[in-house]
Amino acid sequence: MVMKMANNQIDKKVYYSSLYDYYQKLLTEKQCNIFEDYYFNDYSLSEIADNLNVSRNAIWDILKKVEHNLEDYETKLELYKKSKVINQKLNELKEHVDQAGLEILQQVKEME
Repeated sequence: MVMKMANNQIDKKVYYSSLYDYYQKLLTEKQCNIFEDYYFNDYSLSEIADNLNVSRNAIWDILKKVEHNLEDYETKLELYKKSKVINQKLNELKEHVDQAGLEILQQVKEME
């Protein structure tokens, strides 16, 4: 049970980090800072709250709002979903091309 929860936490972190890569420019600077402190810098809610002189609950609310916004942007724009499909198709294509084709595929991947 603990391992399943840990894997779920990792999946959640990877998912929101991926969405953040696509949609961070749509968030406020404050939202970005809090998101990055929590997800990338591994600060606790209390540490972030202390640094910003606000309550732990305020940080929790902001994080939940950011997560909701990221999910909402993905629902509307589907950039993450489309990127996953494109990468899957590029990987499938790799199996059917020669060396010149592989070089072109690599150039396409670098454009992301």
